[in-house]
Amino acid sequence: MTDFAEKVYEAVKKIPQGRVATYKDIAKAVGRSRSARVVGGALNKNYSPEVPCHRVICSDGKLGGYNRGQNNKKSLLLKEGVKILANGRVDTRCMAGS
Repeated sequence: MTDFAEKVYEAVKKIPQGRVATYKDIAKAVGRSRSARVVGGALNKNYSPEVPCHRVICSDGKLGGYNRGQNNKKSLLLKEGVKILANGRVDTRCMAGS
């Protein structure tokens, strides 16, 4: 695992259950604000249940990818109480820090 990926995983572990953060938020948290896509790539390689990467979404509220399938991501978020609107986007009140 790279140093960058390790930092990403540590930042994602801080997202509380029932909340989400964006790929951009995580990039900023690890000091690489323009590396949202790289954050996504690091999360795609994660299979540890200790890193809740399903809690990371796109800046526009879309769910984004998930290495266990987007339906699983949606199910996990709903189970945690994250509200997903009719348009498929996450309710902004579920953002970490809101």
